[in-house]
Amino acid sequence: MNNASLQLDAHGRLRHFLCIKGLNHQLLTEILDTAESFAGVTEQTVKKVPLLRGKTIVNLFFEASTRTRTTFELAAKRLSADVLNINITQSSAVKGETLLDTLRNLEAMHVDMFVVRHADSGAAHFIARNVAPHVSVINAGDGRHAHPTQAMLDMFTIRRVKGPDFGRLRVAIVGDILHSRVARSQIHALNLLNTGDIRIVAPKTLVPAHAGSLGVHVYHDLDAGIEGADVIIMLRLQRERMQGALLPSEHEYYELFGVTEEKLAAACPDVTIMHPGPINRGVEMDSDVADGPRSVILEQVTHGIAVRMAVMSMAMHHRKELKE
Repeated sequence: MNNASLQLDAHGRLRHFLCIKGLNHQLLTEILDTAESFAGVTEQTVKKVPLLRGKTIVNLFFEASTRTRTTFELAAKRLSADVLNINITQSSAVKGETLLDTLRNLEAMHVDMFVVRHADSGAAHFIARNVAPHVSVINAGDGRHAHPTQAMLDMFTIRRVKGPDFGRLRVAIVGDILHSRVARSQIHALNLLNTGDIRIVAPKTLVPAHAGSLGVHVYHDLDAGIEGADVIIMLRLQRERMQGALLPSEHEYYELFGVTEEKLAAACPDVTIMHPGPINRGVEMDSDVADGPRSVILEQVTHGIAVRMAVMSMAMHHRKELKE
């Protein structure tokens, strides 16, 4: 079963949201437009809409992530859903209960959606293939593979700042491409939105072997990579996923690839700076850049709630049609 047939129902609507690959321009635009309609909810006095009242959403996190889990939880609550947070390291899985047994027990409680974060690539796809027909699965990050809602909140942020025409944009993704599920999802999304020039900028040891087939231009020099860039997306150095000496030192990485105000002179004057977080200050970028006027890092977090509301509500629409 390919990505599209697993993620979409017979009408081409979102059933699961597992990865960007296999989706299309129209669906990504629908997610962004739906998120736009939810963006105003967070500014209201009562930050709730009744779309998912009576639904139960389970945050099933096998890997810790405060920001992602809390934004998914807030998104679900703003849609009026009931939310269960299950930290699997403290659950029956530790006692030897298998993943499928855990799913079956939760399904027996009549849940409607699993939001899954897992250290193994492909875990969300495995769960999606094995859930009951009425249950939707949202991938909140799996191994090095994909983090589709992060990519979509990044696309939403770019669209908010730069407008809807991605074709005129130069976007540079800088840092640890090799270990980044976010970068993979961003590249697929930028390509589907017909971005004019997608660049990845990293030391040779942190670029995947197949990078040339991703529809990107590869740079190993920061100045050249960000020259004329409209958007720069910084990535976190993922020490926990690195094996061996891929980097001489964080100090040397900062000297060569760390973004400072001085180095930004090569980019467009109105360049937008992004980072999925958490930031290693003084390694990936200076605090002056992270907290400066061109940074939209905190806006990304805010937009994450609207985008996750959009994805959840669209996937739940599939459930409604099943019953009709």
